[in-house]
Amino acid sequence: MDRRTFLRQSGAIASAAVTALAFPSIAKAYNRKPTIKVLGTHVTLQETIRVQAEKDLGINIQFFPGGDAEVLLKAATDPRSFDIYEQWSDSIKVLWMADAIQPIRTSKLHYWREINELSKTGRLTAAASIGLGDAPHRILYFQPNGSLGSTPADVISFLPYVHNTDSFGYNAAVIPKGIPYETESWGWLLDNRYAGKVAIVNAPTIGIFDLALAAQAQGLMTFNDMGNMSRAEIDALFEIVIAKKRLGHFRGVWSSVPNSIEWMANGEVILSSMFSPAVSALNGRGVPCIYAAPKEGYRAWHGVMCLSSETQGEREEAAYAFMNWWLSGWPGAFIARQGYYISNPQRSKAFMSQAEWDYWYDGKPAAEPLLGTDNKIAVRPGDVRTGGSYIKRFENVAIWNTVMANYEYSLMKWSEFLLA
Repeated sequence: MDRRTFLRQSGAIASAAVTALAFPSIAKAYNRKPTIKVLGTHVTLQETIRVQAEKDLGINIQFFPGGDAEVLLKAATDPRSFDIYEQWSDSIKVLWMADAIQPIRTSKLHYWREINELSKTGRLTAAASIGLGDAPHRILYFQPNGSLGSTPADVISFLPYVHNTDSFGYNAAVIPKGIPYETESWGWLLDNRYAGKVAIVNAPTIGIFDLALAAQAQGLMTFNDMGNMSRAEIDALFEIVIAKKRLGHFRGVWSSVPNSIEWMANGEVILSSMFSPAVSALNGRGVPCIYAAPKEGYRAWHGVMCLSSETQGEREEAAYAFMNWWLSGWPGAFIARQGYYISNPQRSKAFMSQAEWDYWYDGKPAAEPLLGTDNKIAVRPGDVRTGGSYIKRFENVAIWNTVMANYEYSLMKWSEFLLA
């Protein structure tokens, strides 16, 4: 798909009448409102989303947000604790190996055919770099031998929904503003100029790649395949970053988006692994946080919505209703206001102003003040989204959040890093 095709499809579907989904048949069939439990992180498990979903669907929804490592451990060890799990694609292999999730039938997904090529093939355009590691299509489909792979099938491991390209945020009041794709570099995370004021996300399948990209950008080491590091490469990487940590280079590691926001807001940190909602929130609070477009490429992620292996009957039907609701238009527009993309953006366009679409998806200067999900001004007139358009950002992916073959060994080294 090229840019022209993408925009033409977006306009065609967005112009169609879009109505809110409701599923009263579920409640009628069981003579009561079913209740589903959704386990995930703070970035999508927001109260505004829960309230709107309950209103549209006519079901009860309970959100259980937590830190990345915390919720993944809970889901992998107790599939009865959730009906739907939503996090990042690097959680899929862990959940699948733990038998914590069941296949999702595409025949029950109303908008499956609208989901774009990024989720299904790994790229939006022919010019795009798919990136190393677990690109979403590589772990999307259930294969006949029971593994996960890229060969299309009628059953999938997750519903592709929100996604983004991640990097690091920096306080432009302290660090001079760089040039996207030219001077901004992952190497800044290990730059001695920022010693004591750097933070890393506390997630082994995410933070390890931020550190790896930084070490390689600084010329401290290279990798044969960063998306599947050998034990020797993992050892070498952690020797570098543990030495840095013992010298006081890192302020610390953060485990939740609110944590990352507070550290930069109060000045403890000026440079940090960061997620888009944190950058939007900081800008809304008057902190000039810039989300870098590293010249080495982004670390990308794809949101996954999984169905518990223990969910069945009325809760399974309600869970499918919730998954379908997420792609029905309003949720994608809402989440765009914190910088996230949805896998069928054309349906959300009808729920966004032209100024919002132009800024968030097309990378154009904001024509007016734009609100974030907290209803505070997150974008000011004339601002341009760092990294440009949706297509531009996903043409520059270096690596995806990934569970490597040496995942368990990397967990041990990550623990050493935390304790150093």
